[in-house]
Amino acid sequence: MGAHVSRTDFEWSYTEEPHASRRKIILAKYPQIKKLFGYDPWFKWQVAAYVLMQFIMLFVMKDRSWPMIFLVAYCFGGVINHALMLAIHEISHNLAFGHARPMANRLLGFFANLPIGIPISISFRKWHLEHHRYQGDEVLDTDIPTYVEAKLFCTTAGKFLWVFLQPFFYAIRPMFVHPKSPEPLEIINLIIQLTFDVLVYYFFGGKVLVYLIAGSLMAMGLHPVAGHFISEHYMFKKGFETYSYYGILNKVTFNVGYHNEHHDFPAVPGSRLPEVKRIAAEFYDNLPQHNSWVSVLYDFVTDPEIGPYARIRRKHKGLNS
Repeated sequence: MGAHVSRTDFEWSYTEEPHASRRKIILAKYPQIKKLFGYDPWFKWQVAAYVLMQFIMLFVMKDRSWPMIFLVAYCFGGVINHALMLAIHEISHNLAFGHARPMANRLLGFFANLPIGIPISISFRKWHLEHHRYQGDEVLDTDIPTYVEAKLFCTTAGKFLWVFLQPFFYAIRPMFVHPKSPEPLEIINLIIQLTFDVLVYYFFGGKVLVYLIAGSLMAMGLHPVAGHFISEHYMFKKGFETYSYYGILNKVTFNVGYHNEHHDFPAVPGSRLPEVKRIAAEFYDNLPQHNSWVSVLYDFVTDPEIGPYARIRRKHKGLNS
C-alpha cells in the first residue's frame, strides 16, 4: 500500500484567510489594479471556440474503436472539457458579461456545459463563491476533503486512488458537507444537459457520448491539467494555503494557475491576472509556488507529508448576515 501519511489531522488556523487583507494592502499601493476589474469581451468567443471544437469531434469520433475513444478523450477531449469547466469557473464570477448581466452569464454557462456531459454550471457556482468568501471554513468551504476521505486514503496507494476518483468526491462532497436545496436554474441546467446528451446518443451513438463524459471525468483525475485541484490549496509548505502556478498549462485553463492573484482579486478575469502579478510582483514572487502540475500530482501521491489532511481549516463561524 506504500507509505502512510504522517499527518493525523488538518492544519487548523485561528486567523482570517489571507486574501482579503492582502487585497487591501495591494490596492492601497497599486490602485491602478482596479482598472483590471470587469469582464473580458473576448472570453465568450474563446468559450464558443472550445464548444465548437467538441461539436466537430462528435462527427470525428463517430464509429471509432473503444481504445481510440478513450485515448482521444484523455489526450484531447478531456483537455477541452476541462477548459470548459474552468470557463464555467470564470462565468461563476460573472466575468463573461459582468455583474450587470447575470442571466447572460448563466446562459453562457449552460452553453459551455454542453460538451462536458454532466450538468455542473449552476451547482458549481452555489458552493464556489463560498469557497472564496469563507476559505478554510470547515463547513462552508466544500473544497476541503472530509475526515472520511482523509482517513480512508492515507497511504500511497490510497492517495493514488483518491486522485483517480477526485471528480466523484468533488461532485458529491458538497451535498454531504453543506447541502443546499436545488435552485430553479439547476433544474433548467439539468434539463438542457440531459436533452443534449440524448440528442448526442440518438444521432451519434453511445461511444460519442462516452467520449464526452469520460473525457470530462478523466481530465479531473489522473491528468496533467487536473493538477491544479491539488496545487491551489494543499499545504506543500507549512502555513501557506494558496499557491500559484505560472507554467504553460495556463494557456488552456484560463490562467487558473494564477491562484493567489485570483483569490486576491476574483473580480479580475483570468486573462488579466498576469498583469496583476506584473504590477504587484513583490507580493507574489516570494510566495511558495508550483512549477509543474504533473510534479504536484506525483508529490501528492508519494510524499508522506502530503495528503488529504494537508489543508488549512478554520472553525465554522456561520454565514454573515
